[in-house]
Amino acid sequence: MTLYSALLQKLSTQRALYFMLLDPDRFSGEELSEFTKQCVSAGVDGFLVGGSLMISGDLDSSISELKKNTTLPVIIFPGGVSQISPLADAILFLSNVSGRNAEHLIGKHVIAAPIIKKHGLEAISTGYILVESGRVTTAQYISGSVPVPRHKPEIAVATALAAEYLGMKFIYLEAGSGADQHVPFEMVKAVSSVISVPLMVGGGIKDAVTAGKMVDAGAKIIVTGNHFENRSNRGELQAFVDAVKGRI
Repeated sequence: MTLYSALLQKLSTQRALYFMLLDPDRFSGEELSEFTKQCVSAGVDGFLVGGSLMISGDLDSSISELKKNTTLPVIIFPGGVSQISPLADAILFLSNVSGRNAEHLIGKHVIAAPIIKKHGLEAISTGYILVESGRVTTAQYISGSVPVPRHKPEIAVATALAAEYLGMKFIYLEAGSGADQHVPFEMVKAVSSVISVPLMVGGGIKDAVTAGKMVDAGAKIIVTGNHFENRSNRGELQAFVDAVKGRI
């Protein structure tokens, strides 16, 4: 069974899934080990690894450390062609469908595809939609794309549908790491009501109540990362998991 099939099977029996995004620039060594164990204990469903930029972190080392401490899925969330590792369980094959920069729609993918094939990685095609979030995020700056306006859910709906019709297996509504504002609930509801593939939502989700409301609006996978880079916030992790799972 592919990892994608396993995730769909899990979604068929659960309200939603909760993934933790780990940036190798922010987590490494003992801290990564400790936080991984905390995530597993709390009931996180899997890990995304990567970032828009990678300055000092090492992808292989981070994935290896994760694998020592969990049997949960470890999926690459690539910020570029350099972020590919045979140690992961899969890679999100992201296409920035909200932008008009051909390099991030298909260009980088042509370079990455043979490498992914060589490594035997499962590639999960994902339509990546950047949403206006109150500030210019790293993802927006690096991709050179204009995000979908917050007050235009119809644009997100049409874009998500187009991505699904192109055969993409996930739709990812992304406000961006450290965003001032999360994706509007109205946009999540509008998109989830018309697509038939799982909707991932991330960026700017800073409390458990918001995470739960995202699922209420139709998100099937919640992703957080930046919020838990701050050690003082890690005591909130169980509340996030419980909100996503509908236990609070």
